[in-house]
Amino acid sequence: MQIEPTQSMWKNGALIRWEEATIHPLSHGLHYGTSVFEGIRCYETDRGPAVFRLREHMVRLRTSAKALHMDIPHSVDELSAATLEVISANGLRECYIRPISLFGASGIGVNPLGYPVDTFIIAFALGAYLGEEGVRNGIRVHTSSWRRVSSSSVPASAKICGNYVNSALAVMEAKQNGFDEAVILNEHGFVAEGSGENIFMVMDGRVLTPPVSADILPGITRMSLMQVAADMGYAVEERDVSRGEMFLAEELFFTGSAAEITPIREVDRRPVGKGVPGEVTKRLQAKFADVVRAKDEKYIGWLTFVE
Repeated sequence: MQIEPTQSMWKNGALIRWEEATIHPLSHGLHYGTSVFEGIRCYETDRGPAVFRLREHMVRLRTSAKALHMDIPHSVDELSAATLEVISANGLRECYIRPISLFGASGIGVNPLGYPVDTFIIAFALGAYLGEEGVRNGIRVHTSSWRRVSSSSVPASAKICGNYVNSALAVMEAKQNGFDEAVILNEHGFVAEGSGENIFMVMDGRVLTPPVSADILPGITRMSLMQVAADMGYAVEERDVSRGEMFLAEELFFTGSAAEITPIREVDRRPVGKGVPGEVTKRLQAKFADVVRAKDEKYIGWLTFVE
């Protein structure tokens, strides 16, 4: 997915020009994947641009860093303020935001303890991650032959860059087989998530999603949607989901900061329900759109407005 460069980004406490953004080729995070990141959305609203759950994302960035023994030298408040500064400096009304912290250059060994930490915050325009057509009519997914990284090997619930080699292999396989996205099972054979999304299933009017113990990333959009769905009167349940249950589901959809809410119309060449986005999915899509665009006062506290 191509992006258009903006004028500036934030690095280690100050704005720099887009073309000045560099890292040392011996950066530990580049060689060994020892870096952490977030994906955040800013939406245009009648009250101006608003970032969805900014503080929660920055808390998770620092929590992921903790899993790597990485000390990001910026507080949650500082990172949040820097994000608003980047959006404002680039005159963005709606954008995707990518904070990333990585162990820098100090040597060539695998052990990064004591290495410097570089932090960037980048913001740029981004449309529907899985395509506008996919958001409207649903996407086709493929169950990957690759298994989700296990928490017995790496901190799977942390948003660590190195973990996403697993995701890249899965989505490349799906694309090469003619699908839009992958569904990845965990080492026990239960459904975990997509390559960059959490997954939900609708059965008998209930909204189901795999638990954190299934080695998923505990998504912030996932958490938000679970609350919104419960507030709308749906029974929401976290439990293990088998691959075969996806074939019987009335509805399936992905959630994520990039994907937002994207319906799944087909799994492994089997239609989901009637092969079109279901009513529960469409209701949740509509409600979510109201929430992120400041049209529902109940959730206004989830938004941080850009001055």
